[in-house]
Amino acid sequence: MKIKFQKYQGTGNDFILINNNTLSFPDKNKDLIKGLCDRKFGIGSDGLILINPSTKTDFEMLYFNSDGNLGSMCGNGARCSVKFAHNQKIINSNTIFNAYDGKHSGEIIDNNVFLSIKNVNNIKSYGKDLFIDTGSPHYIKIVDDLENYDVCKQGKRIRYNSRFDKNGGVNVNFVQVISNSEFSVRTFERGVENETLSCGTGVTAVALGMYYLKQTFFTRLKINTKGGILNVEFIPKKSRFENIFLSGEVEMVFKGQIDI
Repeated sequence: MKIKFQKYQGTGNDFILINNNTLSFPDKNKDLIKGLCDRKFGIGSDGLILINPSTKTDFEMLYFNSDGNLGSMCGNGARCSVKFAHNQKIINSNTIFNAYDGKHSGEIIDNNVFLSIKNVNNIKSYGKDLFIDTGSPHYIKIVDDLENYDVCKQGKRIRYNSRFDKNGGVNVNFVQVISNSEFSVRTFERGVENETLSCGTGVTAVALGMYYLKQTFFTRLKINTKGGILNVEFIPKKSRFENIFLSGEVEMVFKGQIDI
């Protein structure tokens, strides 16, 4: 079976995208998905996304982690999905689509894709650290020297902590405060089981967390990642956050065809 694909990246977070509207991709085959995501023996990516037909929205985004397992909401993956769906002529520049955690809106403006994120109603504190679910579960920890911080070692320690077993583990974000409107983030992602160059839902969680901790009073924040800059804007309402949007550049890296 020959499959056409395109590879996209959003701030270095890269994905294999497949238009599954006229195909029947074997999405239960974890070994196949893991193999396609393998950077030495496959196409190579942080995850694989199927764009499926939907009767209630423009399309359905089905996201798989690079370990082959079905993933939760992926912010950068969703932004790449919007751009891919536009290039496939499935949508215009505005869209409503369905993902793991429900409906999202997306809008393409030049090279940037704006994505709506579900309202956040609950934030948990663990000492000076936070737990926030932005469609995927995220742990947030402020550190002083982010560049030299051992993200993999410390990320694994928290990611596999038994307190997060009910969440299927947790993504771990380490944050350095640059100013009261700018922060830098490095993320250890579950499912990838490594540091990624960027994590959209993680960046969103960090932005909300910094406001919650009174590190900022701005509601539009610039977040630096290893893969580039993302922007998050939101409306705070007491202990909840609404009208959350994640935005940044997206590009198609290459396209091809592979036998599976």
